[in-house]
Amino acid sequence: MDMVMKLGASSAVVIFAKSSCCISHTIETLIRSFGANPIVYELDTHPNGKQMEKALIELGFQPSVPAIFIGKELVGGANEIMSLNVRGKLKQLLIRANAIWI
Repeated sequence: MDMVMKLGASSAVVIFAKSSCCISHTIETLIRSFGANPIVYELDTHPNGKQMEKALIELGFQPSVPAIFIGKELVGGANEIMSLNVRGKLKQLLIRANAIWI
């Protein structure tokens, strides 16, 4: 779990995903559409992917991906990101995290 939290805090936006997960891809595309450049860890191709997936499950993610950190804080999964976007709060969160400037 420490590895996931440390990686999640390593950049303004971090996404834990799987290359075969269309929801992960959609969330990454949404965040990029604001101009952010997230670091994406694809668990199915990363050497420590199994360990990271186990840690995400321990954090309560079921399914384990996508899991999104913004501003060094664990925001949640796809539902939380979509909810923030619908309420117009995702952009402000990205600005506060210095992931985007406008």
